[in-house]
Amino acid sequence: MDSVVSEPLPSVGTGERLQPWQLDRTRAPIATKIVVAGGFGVGKTTLVATVSEIEPLQTEALMTEASEGTDDLTATPEKTTTTVAMDYGRITLDDDLVLYLFGTPGQQRFWFMWDDLVRGAIGAVVLADTRRLDDCFPALDYFESCGLPYVVGVNHFDGSERFETEDVREALTVPPHVPVLIMDARRRISVVESLLALVGHALDASPE
Repeated sequence: MDSVVSEPLPSVGTGERLQPWQLDRTRAPIATKIVVAGGFGVGKTTLVATVSEIEPLQTEALMTEASEGTDDLTATPEKTTTTVAMDYGRITLDDDLVLYLFGTPGQQRFWFMWDDLVRGAIGAVVLADTRRLDDCFPALDYFESCGLPYVVGVNHFDGSERFETEDVREALTVPPHVPVLIMDARRRISVVESLLALVGHALDASPE
Protein backbone atom coordinates (compact mmCIF):
# COMPACT_ATOMS: atom_id res chain seq x y z
CA MET A 1 0.00 0.00 0.00
CA ASP A 2 1.35 3.40 -0.97
CA SER A 3 1.67 5.48 2.16
CA VAL A 4 1.05 8.88 0.66
CA VAL A 5 0.05 10.46 -2.62
CA SER A 6 3.24 11.28 -4.49
CA GLU A 7 1.90 13.24 -7.46
CA PRO A 8 1.55 17.01 -7.02
CA LEU A 9 -2.13 17.85 -6.79
CA PRO A 10 -4.09 21.08 -7.29
CA SER A 11 -4.47 23.24 -4.21
CA VAL A 12 -7.30 25.32 -2.85
CA GLY A 13 -7.07 28.84 -1.52
CA THR A 14 -5.79 27.76 1.87
CA GLY A 15 -2.83 25.95 0.31
CA GLU A 16 -4.34 22.52 1.00
CA ARG A 17 -3.56 19.94 -1.68
CA LEU A 18 -6.70 18.34 -3.08
CA GLN A 19 -6.70 14.55 -2.99
CA PRO A 20 -7.83 12.27 -5.86
CA TRP A 21 -11.11 11.46 -4.10
CA GLN A 22 -11.85 15.21 -3.93
CA LEU A 23 -11.32 15.68 -7.67
CA ASP A 24 -13.37 12.73 -8.93
CA ARG A 25 -17.03 12.75 -7.92
CA THR A 26 -17.38 9.07 -8.88
CA ARG A 27 -14.91 8.00 -6.18
CA ALA A 28 -16.19 7.45 -2.67
CA PRO A 29 -13.33 7.34 -0.17
CA ILE A 30 -13.27 5.00 2.79
CA ALA A 31 -13.41 7.39 5.74
CA THR A 32 -12.02 6.09 9.01
CA LYS A 33 -11.76 7.69 12.43
CA ILE A 34 -8.69 7.03 14.59
CA VAL A 35 -7.99 8.22 18.12
CA VAL A 36 -4.51 9.19 19.33
CA ALA A 37 -4.25 8.86 23.10
CA GLY A 38 -1.72 8.70 25.92
CA GLY A 39 -0.42 10.65 28.87
CA PHE A 40 0.36 14.33 29.21
CA GLY A 41 3.12 15.57 26.88
CA VAL A 42 3.67 12.22 25.19
CA GLY A 43 3.49 13.56 21.61
CA LYS A 44 -0.15 13.34 20.53
CA THR A 45 -0.30 16.87 19.12
CA THR A 46 3.04 16.35 17.37
CA LEU A 47 1.85 13.10 15.78
CA VAL A 48 -1.30 14.66 14.34
CA ALA A 49 0.57 17.70 13.04
CA THR A 50 3.32 15.55 11.49
CA VAL A 51 1.04 13.71 9.07
CA SER A 52 -2.01 15.92 8.61
CA GLU A 53 -2.50 17.02 5.00
CA ILE A 54 -4.70 19.87 6.19
CA GLU A 55 -3.93 22.55 8.72
CA PRO A 56 -4.46 20.61 11.95
CA LEU A 57 -6.97 21.87 14.47
CA GLN A 58 -5.23 22.28 17.81
CA THR A 59 -6.77 23.39 21.09
CA GLU A 60 -3.52 24.31 22.80
CA ALA A 61 -3.63 26.61 25.81
CA LEU A 62 -0.75 28.18 27.69
CA MET A 63 0.06 26.44 30.94
CA THR A 64 -0.26 28.65 34.00
CA GLU A 65 0.67 28.49 37.66
CA ALA A 66 -2.72 26.88 38.30
CA SER A 67 -1.41 23.63 36.81
CA GLU A 68 1.60 23.44 39.11
CA GLY A 69 1.47 20.28 41.17
CA THR A 70 -1.03 18.78 38.71
CA ASP A 71 0.89 18.55 35.43
CA ASP A 72 4.26 16.85 35.86
CA LEU A 73 6.84 18.64 33.68
CA THR A 74 9.82 16.65 34.93
CA ALA A 75 10.29 14.82 31.62
CA THR A 76 9.15 17.77 29.46
CA PRO A 77 10.52 20.92 31.13
CA GLU A 78 10.26 23.00 27.93
CA LYS A 79 6.55 22.31 27.43
CA THR A 80 4.54 25.54 27.74
CA THR A 81 1.15 24.56 26.27
CA THR A 82 -1.32 21.72 26.70
CA THR A 83 -4.29 20.33 24.77
CA VAL A 84 -7.55 21.26 26.48
CA ALA A 85 -10.06 19.69 24.08
CA MET A 86 -8.62 17.75 21.14
CA ASP A 87 -6.31 17.73 18.14
CA TYR A 88 -7.74 17.04 14.70
CA GLY A 89 -6.11 16.22 11.37
CA ARG A 90 -6.62 14.25 8.18
CA ILE A 91 -4.39 12.06 6.04
CA THR A 92 -5.16 10.21 2.79
CA LEU A 93 -3.50 6.81 2.37
CA ASP A 94 -3.55 4.70 -0.79
CA ASP A 95 -5.58 7.35 -2.68
CA ASP A 96 -8.99 6.42 -1.27
CA LEU A 97 -8.40 5.56 2.39
CA VAL A 98 -8.93 8.70 4.45
CA LEU A 99 -7.99 8.70 8.12
CA TYR A 100 -9.43 11.35 10.42
CA LEU A 101 -7.22 11.71 13.47
CA PHE A 102 -8.52 12.84 16.85
CA GLY A 103 -5.99 13.46 19.60
CA THR A 104 -7.30 13.23 23.15
CA PRO A 105 -6.30 15.56 26.00
CA GLY A 106 -3.87 13.84 28.34
CA GLN A 107 -4.68 15.25 31.77
CA GLN A 108 -7.18 13.50 34.02
CA ARG A 109 -9.33 16.63 34.39
CA PHE A 110 -10.18 16.45 30.66
CA TRP A 111 -10.96 12.71 30.50
CA PHE A 112 -14.70 13.39 30.47
CA MET A 113 -14.30 14.25 26.75
CA TRP A 114 -12.96 10.84 25.80
CA ASP A 115 -16.30 9.08 25.30
CA ASP A 116 -17.35 11.66 22.71
CA LEU A 117 -13.97 11.67 20.92
CA VAL A 118 -13.83 7.87 20.72
CA ARG A 119 -17.37 7.39 19.41
CA GLY A 120 -17.25 5.95 15.87
CA ALA A 121 -13.51 5.26 15.86
CA ILE A 122 -12.14 1.97 14.50
CA GLY A 123 -9.15 2.02 16.83
CA ALA A 124 -6.57 4.00 18.76
CA VAL A 125 -2.85 4.64 18.87
CA VAL A 126 -1.72 4.80 22.50
CA LEU A 127 1.55 6.70 22.75
CA ALA A 128 4.01 5.71 25.46
CA ASP A 129 7.06 7.54 26.79
CA THR A 130 9.59 5.09 28.27
CA ARG A 131 10.59 7.68 30.87
CA ARG A 132 7.10 7.55 32.39
CA LEU A 133 5.28 4.44 31.22
CA ASP A 134 2.77 4.68 34.06
CA ASP A 135 1.17 7.66 32.33
CA CYS A 136 -0.31 5.53 29.56
CA PHE A 137 -2.03 2.99 31.84
CA PRO A 138 -5.30 4.99 31.98
CA ALA A 139 -5.53 4.97 28.16
CA LEU A 140 -4.73 1.25 27.99
CA ASP A 141 -7.36 0.49 30.63
CA TYR A 142 -9.90 2.65 28.84
CA PHE A 143 -9.56 0.95 25.46
CA GLU A 144 -9.41 -2.52 27.01
CA SER A 145 -12.62 -1.83 28.91
CA CYS A 146 -14.52 -0.50 25.89
CA GLY A 147 -13.16 -3.14 23.51
CA LEU A 148 -11.69 -0.70 20.99
CA PRO A 149 -8.69 -2.13 19.07
CA TYR A 150 -5.45 -0.28 19.77
CA VAL A 151 -1.71 -0.38 19.16
CA VAL A 152 0.99 0.96 21.46
CA GLY A 153 3.43 3.41 19.88
CA VAL A 154 6.63 3.81 21.90
CA ASN A 155 7.57 7.40 21.14
CA HIS A 156 11.27 7.72 21.92
CA PHE A 157 12.39 11.20 22.95
CA ASP A 158 15.92 12.54 22.62
CA GLY A 159 17.98 11.29 25.54
CA SER A 160 15.47 8.64 26.61
CA GLU A 161 16.61 5.08 27.23
CA ARG A 162 15.88 2.67 24.39
CA PHE A 163 13.92 -0.49 25.11
CA GLU A 164 12.88 -3.44 22.98
CA THR A 165 9.19 -3.77 22.17
CA GLU A 166 8.84 -6.95 24.22
CA ASP A 167 10.29 -5.19 27.26
CA VAL A 168 7.66 -2.45 26.89
CA ARG A 169 4.92 -5.05 26.35
CA GLU A 170 5.88 -6.80 29.58
CA ALA A 171 6.13 -3.55 31.56
CA LEU A 172 2.67 -2.46 30.39
CA THR A 173 1.16 -5.98 30.46
CA VAL A 174 -0.03 -5.51 26.87
CA PRO A 175 -1.73 -8.66 25.50
CA PRO A 176 0.25 -10.68 22.90
CA HIS A 177 -2.18 -9.90 20.07
CA VAL A 178 -1.78 -6.11 20.44
CA PRO A 179 1.03 -4.61 18.29
CA VAL A 180 3.72 -2.67 20.15
CA LEU A 181 5.73 -0.39 17.84
CA ILE A 182 8.84 1.74 18.19
CA MET A 183 8.11 5.05 16.46
CA ASP A 184 8.93 8.73 16.31
CA ALA A 185 5.98 11.14 16.30
CA ARG A 186 8.16 13.74 14.53
CA ARG A 187 8.84 11.54 11.48
CA ARG A 188 6.07 11.27 8.89
CA ILE A 189 6.97 7.79 7.63
CA SER A 190 7.15 6.48 11.19
CA VAL A 191 3.68 7.83 12.00
CA VAL A 192 2.22 6.51 8.73
CA GLU A 193 3.58 3.04 9.46
CA SER A 194 2.01 3.15 12.93
CA LEU A 195 -1.37 4.21 11.51
CA LEU A 196 -1.27 1.44 8.92
CA ALA A 197 -0.43 -1.06 11.66
CA LEU A 198 -3.50 0.11 13.58
CA VAL A 199 -5.76 -0.16 10.53
CA GLY A 200 -4.53 -3.70 9.90
CA HIS A 201 -4.98 -4.64 13.55
CA ALA A 202 -8.50 -3.17 13.60
CA LEU A 203 -9.44 -5.15 10.48
CA ASP A 204 -8.09 -8.36 12.03
CA ALA A 205 -10.10 -7.67 15.19
CA SER A 206 -13.36 -6.92 13.39
CA PRO A 207 -16.03 -9.66 13.35
CA GLU A 208 -16.48 -11.60 10.11
